[in-house]
Amino acid sequence: MAAVPRTTDGDGTPVPQRLLAAATRLFAEQGYDRTSVQEIVEAAGVTKGALYHYFGSKDDLLHEVYARVLRVQQERLDAFANADEPIEKRLRGAAADVVVTTIDNLDDASIFFRSMHHLSPEKNKQVRAERRRYHERFRALVEEGQEAGVFSTATPADLVVDYHFGSVHHLSTWYRPDGSMAPQEVADHLADMLLRALRP
Repeated sequence: MAAVPRTTDGDGTPVPQRLLAAATRLFAEQGYDRTSVQEIVEAAGVTKGALYHYFGSKDDLLHEVYARVLRVQQERLDAFANADEPIEKRLRGAAADVVVTTIDNLDDASIFFRSMHHLSPEKNKQVRAERRRYHERFRALVEEGQEAGVFSTATPADLVVDYHFGSVHHLSTWYRPDGSMAPQEVADHLADMLLRALRP
């Protein structure tokens, strides 16, 4: 009978987290396609059996690098959307939050967008569906404000959402943690720009 892989290592870190941390670092340093499964398990200090127990493939690891960020962002967006606050406050909070959480996970986001084409068609479809769900929830906030007469309807909600997320996806090309602006400052600027674009 095969041994069941350990769920934690010596210092109590769960094996899946160790594998993800190792994969993220290696993908960032040398690229997804140039990183082998063997390098990942050696860096994580686990066996190949452990990797295949938690993740069916290297493809699954790449998907999870991004999916874990998106899960956090979706939960936070849902919380803003469901809050008992005026629509301007909810949209601004959501718009700023996605900037901060993207910057906080910049390596994960940049690795993913650089390597997304390596995903299997099935995983690619899954990621697109997850992202679409997020964008649709965000768009619903814009539409709610437009229907209430709080936001201008001059620009279609779809275009407003694309405008904001274009800026978010572009963060990995220019934002530096040691630069002149803190994550919250960038978030405030971009959220304010979005609300200005929606002003009646």
